[in-house]
Amino acid sequence: MTQTIQHVDPRKTFGQAVAALAEDNEQVVVLSTDSGKSSGFGDFAASQPDRYFEMGIAEQGATAVAAGLATTGRIPVYCAIAPFVTSRNFEFFRNDVGYMGQNVKIVGRNGGFTYSELGSTHHSLEDYALTGSIPGVTVLAPGDAGEMRAACAAMIAHEGPVYMRIGAGSIPDYGEEREFVIGKGYYVTEGPDLTVVTTGYTSTYVRQAVAELREVGVEVDLINMPTVTPIDRDIILESAKKTGAVLTVEEHYEFGGLGSRVAELLAFAGVAKLTKVAVAQENQPSSTCEDLLERNGLDVPGIKQSILDAIENK
Repeated sequence: MTQTIQHVDPRKTFGQAVAALAEDNEQVVVLSTDSGKSSGFGDFAASQPDRYFEMGIAEQGATAVAAGLATTGRIPVYCAIAPFVTSRNFEFFRNDVGYMGQNVKIVGRNGGFTYSELGSTHHSLEDYALTGSIPGVTVLAPGDAGEMRAACAAMIAHEGPVYMRIGAGSIPDYGEEREFVIGKGYYVTEGPDLTVVTTGYTSTYVRQAVAELREVGVEVDLINMPTVTPIDRDIILESAKKTGAVLTVEEHYEFGGLGSRVAELLAFAGVAKLTKVAVAQENQPSSTCEDLLERNGLDVPGIKQSILDAIENK
């Protein structure tokens, strides 16, 4: 009997998770830049008005205020549109949060292509690169509802600056509440043919592609890597030494993201061949999220073909 998998709104799931954590930790406060309800914080704003700060369309100012709140022992969670809290906001993120080592949690919503028709200005395809380049910043990318709830708890418990990417639309809820350990990946499937490493909500498409290939005898090590920085070196090297080839899949430009981190790791270790499936390093058009994923080989058929090609060429 096929299990029915429920799909949920990642933004609401995120907002509910942070609100639940804030009930048990009075130091948690929430900041918004004209995006509280869209970030899932409508109920929190109504029930906790003294712990909710609406800053208007002022991302840099909100980041500075969050850093200031952190100096008082508060744990600020600031969520808004991903390119606005990373690209537009980079200097403040780097200086006020990263350089000062403040315990601030910045969350970019509508990451990747999930703002679709609004085009390149609203796509977030360089956020892993930007935030991961700041010393001391942890970068998280949960892919399903259970992983997101666990990632929120780990983010709040972690002492230091964190960036987390979440999407829009829907994500699967597998009914699993997995322990989330920052800096650790985990096996979804195991097999000798190839090592496949993915992160974020792209993992949904990769899981489906791997499941369909398993039906025709292709078996791979599928590693989910919800922490982009710091990356789990041990699990990647363990698998790569076994399979001899690695393929990374991510909704990020091909330079500076998960694939680049894996490439550096494999180059230094001198093991395995790498193939990267990522967004082409060019400005992307305005279109639906589904069309943009297909254009870049990030839909299920494209991922399946990339896996088969990587196995044939290893």
